[in-house]
Amino acid sequence: MLTPERHRLILQLLKERNIVKIQELVDVTNTSESTIRRDLTQLEEGKFLKRVHGGAARLQGKLQEPSMDEKSSKNLQEKRKIAQYAASLIEEGDCIYLDAGSSVLELIEFLPKKNIVVVTNGLMHLKPLLDRKIETYLVGGYAKPKTNAIIGRGAMLSLENYRFDKCFMGVNGIHHEFGYTTPDQEEAMIKHLAISLSREAFVLADETKFSEIAFAKIADLNKATIITSGLDKETENLYFSKTSIKVVTT
Repeated sequence: MLTPERHRLILQLLKERNIVKIQELVDVTNTSESTIRRDLTQLEEGKFLKRVHGGAARLQGKLQEPSMDEKSSKNLQEKRKIAQYAASLIEEGDCIYLDAGSSVLELIEFLPKKNIVVVTNGLMHLKPLLDRKIETYLVGGYAKPKTNAIIGRGAMLSLENYRFDKCFMGVNGIHHEFGYTTPDQEEAMIKHLAISLSREAFVLADETKFSEIAFAKIADLNKATIITSGLDKETENLYFSKTSIKVVTT
C-alpha cells in the first residue's frame, strides 16, 4: 500500500472511531509497526491527528468547547491528582487566582488551611470556596452559560485591580509550537491577563490536552509551568525542552 493510501485510511478510521491503536493500523494496512509510527509522525506534523500512547487520536475542532458539566466528568482521577499537587504549592499569605476550569475546580477541595485570598472568574467555584470559609473575590462581567465563566470587558477591568502570587489555569489545548489555546477569544484574554498579573503561573491539564490546538491563543508555553499526569516519554521530552513541567505520579 502506497503512503498516500495509508494516510487516507488512517484518517478515515480516525473519523469513525476518534482513537486507533498502532496494532490495528498495522493489521488493516498489512505493513510494519515502524512504517505506521512514521506515518503517524508525518500526519501529526501536518496537524491531521495527535499521537497518544499506543496509537493516535483525532484532533478536536478548534471551536469545539465542551460544557462545564461535560468537562467536569472527564478524566476525574487524573484531574484530582493534578489538583492535589497544585494545591500543595500554595503558601501562607498567598493571593491566588483560580481560573474557571474543571481541573481548577478540583483544586479547591485540596486548598491548604492557611491565610490565603482567592480571586476567581468561575461561578462554579464560589460555593466550594465559601463552604471552606476562604476569603473570595469574584470578578465582574458577563456570565457565560456554557462554561460558567465570567468574561468580557467588565471582567478585564475588574481583574486589572489585582496582583497575584500564583494563578492556576485550565486550557483546551497545549501544543509545543502554538502554546496554550482555548476556543473562546474572550476567555483567552482573561486567562492571558491573569497570567501577566501573577508572579507564578500554572496550567493544570491531563494528557488529553496535549497536541491540541484551539481557536484562540492564551500564551506561549514558557509563560506557565504545566502540571500534568500520565505522559509518555516522547511527549515529556518534547515539552520539557519548551517550559517547566511537573508530571504527577500516584
